[in-house]
Amino acid sequence: MTPRSLFRAVAVAEALTWALLLAGMYVKYIAQVTDRLVPPAGAVHGFVFLCFISVTLFVWVNQRWSVSTGVLGVASAFVPFATVAFEHRRRIRGQLDGGWRLAPGGSEPQNLPERLQTALLRSPMRAGAAAFAAITVVFVLLLLAGPPVSFT
Repeated sequence: MTPRSLFRAVAVAEALTWALLLAGMYVKYIAQVTDRLVPPAGAVHGFVFLCFISVTLFVWVNQRWSVSTGVLGVASAFVPFATVAFEHRRRIRGQLDGGWRLAPGGSEPQNLPERLQTALLRSPMRAGAAAFAAITVVFVLLLLAGPPVSFT
């Protein structure tokens, strides 16, 4: 899986979960039919949101994005459907081209984030499992902290 394909998949998934959450909120607040869709939609969106942030940070390091590009990528997760627009713009500009430059046999890491990425790319399956576990722990801690502030 290339940085481009990984980033695109997670950007689209994040946008789809936004749609799911917004649909649940419509049914709850506008149609006033039920509020049962919001908790599961919110949970799925929250998990995918954390995945998108993690993948954005990982791709940011690999692609050597500027600070402003990386921050914009992270910020795009906070606006419904903006992750797809952000991904599209990066793809058009060639900022998602190439493979994992720090994979075994690739470039030498120059700083701490690159050394961490190099270690993770040595064993992608273990790295993916570790990332999934870390995101799950953060997700559970956020659930235990309570739901986001309600405006109702």
